[in-house]
Amino acid sequence: VQLQASGGGSVQSGGSLTLSCAASGFTSADYYAIGWSRQAPGTERRGIACISSSDGSWSYEDSVKGRFTISRDYAKGTVILQMNDLTPKNTAVYYCATRVGSYYEAVCPISDYEWDYWGQGTLVTVSS
Repeated sequence: VQLQASGGGSVQSGGSLTLSCAASGFTSADYYAIGWSRQAPGTERRGIACISSSDGSWSYEDSVKGRFTISRDYAKGTVILQMNDLTPKNTAVYYCATRVGSYYEAVCPISDYEWDYWGQGTLVTVSS
């Protein structure tokens, strides 16, 4: 399984960015969850959003609820993270990750340690 994250860049406070995670290598029998985590300078990486193919459920970290939306683009085979109303606190390297398994295993994890595969990061910089 390979993940390719893209869409990072620089934006002013209050602006929006759309991140994309292109995933490949799944089989037709695989269930998977794909999520986004971020790591700001001097901090630990932390999960912020996730979507599961098992039951279609999604989850968000409290600080991004109402501003970030995760969705799947079935035609392109990507997972999108739409980020609105960005603030300088959102400046970080954003990573997408996935866990693959059975219907019951491919749910959004509680911890970042539960992901199976990671993509490279994409830098988001928000200026005030």
